Amino acid sequence: MTSKILGAQTVRFDRPPSVASSACAVGKKEGAGPLADSFDYIFSDDYMGEKTWEKAEAALQEKAFSLALAKYPEPVSGIRCVFAGDLLNQCTASSGALKERGIPFFGLYGACSTMAEAAFLAAAAVDGGYAEAAAAVTSSHFCSAERQFRFPLEYGGQRPPTSQWTVTGSGALIVSASGNGPYITHGTAGIIRDAGVKDANSMGSAMALAAYETLSAHFSDTGLAPESYDLIVTGDLGSVGHEILCSLFARGGTDISAFYRDCGMLIYDSEAQDTHSGGSGCGCSASVLCGPLLNGMRSGRWNRILFAATGALMSPTSVMQGEDILGICHAVAFSNTK
Repeated sequence: MTSKILGAQTVRFDRPPSVASSACAVGKKEGAGPLADSFDYIFSDDYMGEKTWEKAEAALQEKAFSLALAKYPEPVSGIRCVFAGDLLNQCTASSGALKERGIPFFGLYGACSTMAEAAFLAAAAVDGGYAEAAAAVTSSHFCSAERQFRFPLEYGGQRPPTSQWTVTGSGALIVSASGNGPYITHGTAGIIRDAGVKDANSMGSAMALAAYETLSAHFSDTGLAPESYDLIVTGDLGSVGHEILCSLFARGGTDISAFYRDCGMLIYDSEAQDTHSGGSGCGCSASVLCGPLLNGMRSGRWNRILFAATGALMSPTSVMQGEDILGICHAVAFSNTK
């Protein structure tokens, strides 16, 4: 057991699980962005044929999971559990999406960090021998998130330049004890951090400290350097948080800019699509991971990726009460070799 524990926050998987399949589904705006060719499915109607935004998000997540299952080469009965979550109260989108599947379900809430959290736990279940295969799924929807966290769309509130656009998207992956990769080799669990930010329209600045500390812990625990990876990807700091994170590393004498990207900046053309600081939401990093990033690894574009999803741990109540917005970041390492 001790051979799996590295430092204070990181584990090394002795039998790195393989990402046996992955898929993503996104909304119309995301399908008009620069990553459109890498998404498995693009909805033309953000209602997804449903009557409410919340049911639309459940349909979105169900679509991504269905596509991942269609690519999975083994019987679905071999999937022993699914780790899933979203931004809505009590993870209602996830439970609605997965209610007919008959697969043991673990509901998660890590805000926008949920995809990394889910992938970490799914990999741990497989590496530990508790499941031959496990799934990680998450989603977000612009309209359902706006209604819950800010204002109804009809309100027409002005968005400041630091704000981010919640992605309408979902990603799903299935990890297995067998397969040809990419493999999940390490996971670094995040610690809650308080950067003293209260502004719900500046989530990148609230989460950047957590990203810095989790990435620093990963490098310290593993003995790896940032340049050990072909790509380090956060999600979703946006341009504001991206700049802060680069500055934090620069203060310590490390320049990560050459191989560091952020999912919130990749998914949209910020100027042309008027998304200000970029994208956010559980579905942002999930759809970028399960589409462009893993596809790029399979094609040989990248051999090692460190995926560090960030989350703003807030609720409508905590924001209205003037509480600080706490940050969290979980990191998962993907490699084409074990």
